[in-house]
This record gives sequence, C-alpha cells and structure tokens, in this order.
Amino acid sequence: MINASNKFIFTIRVTGVLIEDEKILLVKQKVNDKRNRSLPGGKLERGETLEQEIFREMKEETGLDVAVEKLLYICDVSATGNTLLHISFLLKSTSGEISLPSNELENNPIYDVRFVNVNDLCDYGFAQQFVDLIKNNFPDTGKYVGDKRNIGL
Repeated sequence: MINASNKFIFTIRVTGVLIEDEKILLVKQKVNDKRNRSLPGGKLERGETLEQEIFREMKEETGLDVAVEKLLYICDVSATGNTLLHISFLLKSTSGEISLPSNELENNPIYDVRFVNVNDLCDYGFAQQFVDLIKNNFPDTGKYVGDKRNIGL
C-alpha cells in the first residue's frame, strides 16, 4: 500500500504462543469462516518494538503478563491482498490472571480467553500441521517460513 507521501506501508502482526500443561492459550474472536479462535496478538503500533507489542496485546487480550522465551517463526500472509508480516513468539506467563478484555475499541471483539488442550486444536479450526509443530517442540524456530499456512496458521 502507498500512503499520501508515496511511502510503502505494510502491517506487522505479532502473536504469542503460551503453552502450559499441554494446553495453549487462545482467544475467541472471528478469524475466518472456518475458525473463531486465534492466538493472542495484534498489529504493531507506530514506535512500538515487537516485544512491547506482544506484552501489550497479551495484557489487553488475556490479562496476563508474559516474557518472551524465543522467536518462533516469521511468515507472510498472502491471503490478505496487502503486505502483512506475521511474527510469532513462544511466551511464558509471569503474572496476572486470565480475564476478558474490555473490547471498547475493538473492531473484532474477544468473547472468551481460555487454555485449550493442544490435541483439540483441530476442533477449533487449527491445522494438524500446527499441532505437529507444537508436539515436536517447534523445529526450525527463528526462521522465515514463507506463508503462514506453512506452519498451519
């Protein structure tokens, strides 16, 4: 996308993968026709670092404070028609309790936040490929993997 000053604009979306006791934290919101659960996260705001963004989104969407354990994957999202970079981090919870966000400024509100058994992810619209990555401890982390469908998202 080109803005008024002819600069190329693209979006960076950062998501957090938080797994505890073989369960992964998901938020309930409209993702697409096949899925209504997603990983917590959102768009990077101007002046924000990737780490600041995931800390802010996790707190806003789930009520939890987190720490980054490692970079998982960097992906493109070609299905949007715009340039969208998707970055996912493996997180650990440091404090807080799960709570619903206020949704006061959300175009796509969150209706539920919960841990879901990793083995049940396909029931929530996630690809088996993503389940396999989790069970294999996220092989080849820290790499660019092309389209995010390559990791089952």
